[in-house]
Amino acid sequence: MKGQILTFDPLKGEGIISGEDGSRYGFQGSGWRGTGGVPRAGLQVDFSPAGETAEEIFPLAGANPLADAFGPGHKSPIVAGLLALFLGGFGVHKFYLGYNSQGVILLVGTFVSYLLTLVIIGIIPLMIIGVVCLIEAIIYITKSESDFNAIYVQGQKHWF
Repeated sequence: MKGQILTFDPLKGEGIISGEDGSRYGFQGSGWRGTGGVPRAGLQVDFSPAGETAEEIFPLAGANPLADAFGPGHKSPIVAGLLALFLGGFGVHKFYLGYNSQGVILLVGTFVSYLLTLVIIGIIPLMIIGVVCLIEAIIYITKSESDFNAIYVQGQKHWF
């Protein structure tokens, strides 16, 4: 049967699929048979219903290319890396990934460091923030899109 993933919690390994028959089916991450990615909301799938659960879940390739590219739970590692490289001190890459607290930490840290450069000591925190953002940019850009989304979008890994 064909359907669409409504939700998936990678920490619990559980999700819900809306089947084409109008019913909802719970599923476990262990039932996922897709390669090169993780289950995510909005993804079109083919599955075998077993009562109220879905088993043997396969993603449908090209079913919805716009949802695959820009759907919820999907971010570009290149965009995140470039934002970290050029605007990292302002936390823009963290806001892009949905990590608002970490974005505010970088933004406030950069602002306070700029103020402290008037007494020379602010250069050290600015250098630390710059190195952190450079490392994150390199890590983001070198990850494959599926690995990046599994680790930083679904997995919610906030730093490095």
